[in-house]
Amino acid sequence: ARIAHAERDIPYPSMEQARHAFQAMPSATDIEKRDRAAFALFMLTGIRDGAAASLRLKHVNLEEGHIFQDARDVKTKNGKTINTWFYPVDAEYRECFDTWVRYLRAEKLFGDADALFPKTLIENRAGRFKAVGLSHDPYANASKLNDAIRCAFAMVQLPEYTPHSFRKTLTLYGNEVCTTLEEYKAWSLNLGHENLATTVS
Repeated sequence: ARIAHAERDIPYPSMEQARHAFQAMPSATDIEKRDRAAFALFMLTGIRDGAAASLRLKHVNLEEGHIFQDARDVKTKNGKTINTWFYPVDAEYRECFDTWVRYLRAEKLFGDADALFPKTLIENRAGRFKAVGLSHDPYANASKLNDAIRCAFAMVQLPEYTPHSFRKTLTLYGNEVCTTLEEYKAWSLNLGHENLATTVS
């Protein structure tokens, strides 16, 4: 019983490791742009991967730097609606994410109801299945986004960190940049923690 309930360290990337992996991600195709934007959002918000996979464009407010995790549409933990503002992390994450949202709206003509991170559109061409672009629909679960983030770290010979580990990265970064208890409480609420003790522990 002690072995089963023993607490184990959760591996997580440092801010520098995350930046290194992000900068090495390719961005030539729509799929690569999508995966890079997903990485950026995980670093900007610490959002859970299941929630990120179910986001629609209507949940994003670029002007305010805000993500509305509406539990009616978004797969949040315990069906909780969460208001999330972008954390003060590296500006390149914000630039990448903003560019992606504007690209979807202006170039791909996506509307409010379309997926923020749409699944890959697959077609049968000459007897072979081939990725031909982006669907307007979200993935049914977070496995593809998870794979994209793990792959980004593997490409630079780092451990295959998951999007969920970014929450610990951001929590510890909050320890460094928050100077008052009020600031740290706000940092905690932004992660979706109603109780500060949840973040601390």
